[in-house]
Amino acid sequence: MGKTKDNQAKLTIALFAAYSVVLVWVVIFKTQFSFSDLPQYREINLIPFAGSAITNNQLNFKEVLWNMLVFVPFGLYWSLIKQNWPFWKKILLIAGVSLLFEIIQYVFSIGGSDITDLISNTLGGAAGIGLYAVLLRLLKEKTHKVLNIVGLIGTICVVLFVLFVAFFFTY
Repeated sequence: MGKTKDNQAKLTIALFAAYSVVLVWVVIFKTQFSFSDLPQYREINLIPFAGSAITNNQLNFKEVLWNMLVFVPFGLYWSLIKQNWPFWKKILLIAGVSLLFEIIQYVFSIGGSDITDLISNTLGGAAGIGLYAVLLRLLKEKTHKVLNIVGLIGTICVVLFVLFVAFFFTY
C-alpha cells in the first residue's frame, strides 16, 4: 500500500510539473511559439475589474472566467501535494505565483499586469482547493487516484492539442 501511495505522489508531482509548464506558456508566453510574437507593451492596472478587463465598456467576463479556469488545476494539484497545509497557506502560494506572473509580464514588457488577473487567478486556485475538499468527502481514499487519472488524461489531451496547433498552424 505504501508503494502505491509513493507512486501516486510521484505521478501527482510529474503532472503538476507538466501543468506548470503549460501554465507558464499560457500566462507568460500567451500561447505563442515564438518570442517575436509576444506582445511588446507594458501596462499596469491596479483597479479591480477595470482597465484591461473592460472591453466595449463592459467587463470581459470570458477573460476573467478563463483566468479562473486556468488556475483551478493549481488548487487541485497543490491540495494533493500538500494535503496537510491549511487553506490560507495554499491560497497564499497561489496568489504569490499569480503575482509573480504579473511582475514578470511587467518587467519584460510582455503584456498588461492587472489586479483583476491576480484576483481571478487566485479565485480559480481557491475553487480548485474547494473542489478537492468536495472530492475528498465523496471519494475518500480514492481521491488521489481519481484526480491523477483525470490529470493524466487532461495532460495527454493538452500535449496532443499543443502539438497539433504547433504542427498545423505555425508553418
